[in-house]
Amino acid sequence: MTLKEIAIRNLVRRKGKAGFILAGLIIGVATVVAILSFMDAMTKDINHKLEKYGANILIVPKSENLPLTYGGLNLGGVAFAMEEIHESELDRIASIKNARNVAAVGPLVLGVVHVNTQKVLLAGVDFNAVRTLRPWWSIRGMAPDQNGILAGSEAARILGVEHDTVIPIKNQHLNLTGVLRPTGSQDDHLLFTRIETAQAILDKQGQISMAEVAALCEACPITEMVRQISEAVPGAKVMAIQQVVKGRMDTLAQFKKFSYGISGVIVLIGGLVVLVTMMGSVRERTEEIGIFRAIGFRKRHVTHIVLMEAGIISGIAGILGYLLGLGAAQMALHFFSEATATVFSINLPLALGAISMAVTVGLISSAYPAIMASQMDPNSALRTL
Repeated sequence: MTLKEIAIRNLVRRKGKAGFILAGLIIGVATVVAILSFMDAMTKDINHKLEKYGANILIVPKSENLPLTYGGLNLGGVAFAMEEIHESELDRIASIKNARNVAAVGPLVLGVVHVNTQKVLLAGVDFNAVRTLRPWWSIRGMAPDQNGILAGSEAARILGVEHDTVIPIKNQHLNLTGVLRPTGSQDDHLLFTRIETAQAILDKQGQISMAEVAALCEACPITEMVRQISEAVPGAKVMAIQQVVKGRMDTLAQFKKFSYGISGVIVLIGGLVVLVTMMGSVRERTEEIGIFRAIGFRKRHVTHIVLMEAGIISGIAGILGYLLGLGAAQMALHFFSEATATVFSINLPLALGAISMAVTVGLISSAYPAIMASQMDPNSALRTL
């Protein structure tokens, strides 16, 4: 009979203790796998949402004046003339090193116009880029054509205009093709039209007031892209909108650290379960070990038997724990994330890591019981028979 057969028969005979070790390791491995899989899915989900969040880089005219506004409240009594950016300068963005990370560039031209007795801010935008820059927009009606205009919800209410109303602005009459549903932002107070139409009305042909850039956050170095765009458009000030991005990423990083700490504690508990159970198993098998030694088994043979038992159980626990952890992570996504369509597939590196972790913890925890078993005096062990 080989050492492997002896180890397997010992496990079959002591199903209770083997099952207890198996359950402890499965719980530990499953918890670690579930946490790692869940965190990976959440990171991808957040990165995907950040890509849809809209503009995260702003290109504005350089100014030597400090803004006298705070929280939307204008505290200054003097309005300074705002410089403009040449629209053609935005073409240089396509030549920067990280141009592949630019999802959309949206120029804006802004100016104050009179509608009846009201002063309103008119914004000329690229409605093709708006789909990426403002994915939260919902329009009652349709986007305007060259002779159309779109009103924010508050602007439409204050001006008393509805769909298909003709709005006179300077020497043009624009048809209101739609009303923007409330967004909770400054967009609610603006009138929007195509950039060419706004440039003609405001007499700013070929000029823009600012530009918004949506960068793919999952793979892009925002700070480096700001530097590259600044070099490409030297006459403008380029800024990154990082508060939301950094806030979400910092929260995720803190949660990761906490999760790793919990995983470490659970793995430690699993190791202690293996240690205590294997110690009890060795004490119960004093007579058996004495017989092995008496018939010629050496210390290393006894050590190999104990470690082989632990290795077999640990390997099975690693496989079952990995599969159970994937299922737990899938269930957790339904409660903590909107990415309910995410289906976890077999991640070979993670699977191998889970099995290796289970086997390592099992062998390390069984090392002392194995040494203790090999050090037993066969004469003392046989006296108990």
